[in-house]
Amino acid sequence: MAAVSEALPPAIRASDAERDATVIRLREAMAEGRLTLDDFSKRTDSALTALTRDQLAEVVADLPAHQATGYAASPAVVATPWVVGVLGSSLRNGRWRVGHELHAVSVIGECKIDLRQAVIDAPLIVVDALAIMGTVEVIVPEGVQVDLQGMAIMGAKTMRMSDAPILEGAPVVRITGFALMGEIKVRNQPTLFEKAWKRLSS
Repeated sequence: MAAVSEALPPAIRASDAERDATVIRLREAMAEGRLTLDDFSKRTDSALTALTRDQLAEVVADLPAHQATGYAASPAVVATPWVVGVLGSSLRNGRWRVGHELHAVSVIGECKIDLRQAVIDAPLIVVDALAIMGTVEVIVPEGVQVDLQGMAIMGAKTMRMSDAPILEGAPVVRITGFALMGEIKVRNQPTLFEKAWKRLSS
């Protein structure tokens, strides 16, 4: 007697409300320190393009269930509110917790603030930058909204951003600064060195 094959039930399509709820959970997880800003950007993109409930479940499979909404208040102490480079360079990167405000000062030097692996617990991050004959560089992942404000005298303010759409629920990074014979720059694109290093390390 031939065995009867059992067909799997069809996958249930995800609704817009379920996608929105998943994005909210990802935002909460970022505020809790479970996801970095780069993790949040990648998972949010996956959630917004998910077609089925199973695909949505995969996005949050390693996160605990949580009922709160919005950005959670974090009891952790926010580290390094100042990044200063005077006649030298200062770098803040890797996994670190960012508060709602940062200060970067570069005097004949260089300051680099890399937010791609940072833990964000606020919907708005303000970076107050001062570059005097120096450079302040802020790096963000794709999908994060950036607002560059301020003044440059015999200097420059530049943005090198991709055409990637702004992700729903992503925090806003606002850079307000003053550049005197210096430069304040923001990017979400890797440099040629970063691209080459990624190829070599993969």
